[in-house]
Amino acid sequence: MKSLAELQAIRDRMQKQIDLRDAGDGRIRVVVGMATCGIAAGARPVLTAFLEEVQKRDLKNISVAQTGCIGVCRLEPIVEVYVPGQEKVTYVRMTPEKVPGIVSEHLVNGRVVSEYTIGAAE
Repeated sequence: MKSLAELQAIRDRMQKQIDLRDAGDGRIRVVVGMATCGIAAGARPVLTAFLEEVQKRDLKNISVAQTGCIGVCRLEPIVEVYVPGQEKVTYVRMTPEKVPGIVSEHLVNGRVVSEYTIGAAE
């Protein structure tokens, strides 16, 4: 760090990430299971991919958060999407490569990507 401007830029970048993790009223919530089983299966890169994709698209109505065990360890990494007024959608066996499609189709256009959901995995 060489200047106050550089410090301010780092602060602003980190504040945007904090804002993405703060669920406000009426926001779509994306929750990534980050218990030991999820982390071992690759949940951390999935969480990072969601944060980056939502920030890149400047989607203000979406928050991204993490939680502990969701309870279906064999299907990790697991992501749950909560859209106000709709049933929760659970995506399983997630990878960072699947994230842009889910953001585009489900979070932006309102169409569940059913081939990645828990019902398709059973």
